[in-house]
Amino acid sequence: MKKVLLLKFGELFLKGRNRHDFISRLKNNILRKLTAFSCKLEETQGRLILSGYDEAQEGIIIEKLQQVFGLIGVADALEFETSLEETKKRVAGLNFSGVRTFKIETKRADKNFPLTSMELDKELGAVVLDAHPNLKVDLYESDMVVTVEVRTNGKTYLYNKLHLCAGGLPLGSAGKGLLLLSGGIDSPVAGYLMAKRGLEIEAVHFHSYPYTSPQAKEKVIELAKEISSYCGKIRLHIVSFTEIQEQIHKNCDEEYMITIMRRIMMRIAEKIARANDLGAIVTGESLGQVASQTMQSMNVTNSVVSLPVFRPVIAFDKEEIMALARKIGTYETSILPYEDCCTVFLPKNPVIKPTVKRAEFLETSLDIDALVSQAVNNEEILTIDEF
Repeated sequence: MKKVLLLKFGELFLKGRNRHDFISRLKNNILRKLTAFSCKLEETQGRLILSGYDEAQEGIIIEKLQQVFGLIGVADALEFETSLEETKKRVAGLNFSGVRTFKIETKRADKNFPLTSMELDKELGAVVLDAHPNLKVDLYESDMVVTVEVRTNGKTYLYNKLHLCAGGLPLGSAGKGLLLLSGGIDSPVAGYLMAKRGLEIEAVHFHSYPYTSPQAKEKVIELAKEISSYCGKIRLHIVSFTEIQEQIHKNCDEEYMITIMRRIMMRIAEKIARANDLGAIVTGESLGQVASQTMQSMNVTNSVVSLPVFRPVIAFDKEEIMALARKIGTYETSILPYEDCCTVFLPKNPVIKPTVKRAEFLETSLDIDALVSQAVNNEEILTIDEF
């Protein structure tokens, strides 16, 4: 008998012939997450088994695993050779202190085991009641759920607590994309959500020094570190947007300033994405939240790029986004009072229903190609890895 961590994955079961590739990527991500720990990772039918770790570090290891996309749960379990008598012995030896009601859940993956799941539930339930006659069985709202998994590797796993994990798909299994990372609440959440669907991300941040402060830049670097604990290594492209904003302010109608600014940002993002083999652009836009996020505004900004644009929080309201930001640990950094370039030269009445035709006309007063090329050529790139 030994102590192990039983790792569960969810929708990877749906991947058919590609399942092995997804599981292989998941295993690599787990081992990278646990580089600082001595441990052994093995695969059995539908489960991963982590063993050989220092039990004093179990808590921090579980916390690390909860940040690995693709895992839905981690159980600290007892592993022992499969036999009915040994299973009864281990179940009877569990600590039921403070428990009034319980239930047994058996998962019989090994169909050669002589009892069915329901038969084993009854046998083990009787063992518990014999050892603890004060307990009662409650199949619906029990104080303690005892789970027994009889696997095909000849081992049985026993646990009574499952730590929920991030879920989703293994990081990197859906390709790579470029996140427009501002200093606000929404874009870090957008990056997290796309990484949860397997997208490995790089990020681009636009700053307008001296209109924006060095603290505003440091804030974004900190946000990149915070989401890196979920999203893995992030290359952060920092692009100076000062001259572009000055040119827009000087040459374009005030109400269209945000629209033109967003269109140039998208052009820069696409150029960076294509140069780095990134297949999509990711933004934190939520439909109707501000003037630049109306359906018409997003259509006008989309029209300048050919890469797909993912907006994972498009249907979220602000409270939902804030709740998720708190959950992943970015909220407190996001609300620090340092401006970003979107607040520079902010018009009093930005257009909410812009047209492509009008935007294109206003852009004739700008040397768009030169402005985009200069911004990209002078980018600063930082590599952030808190995974």
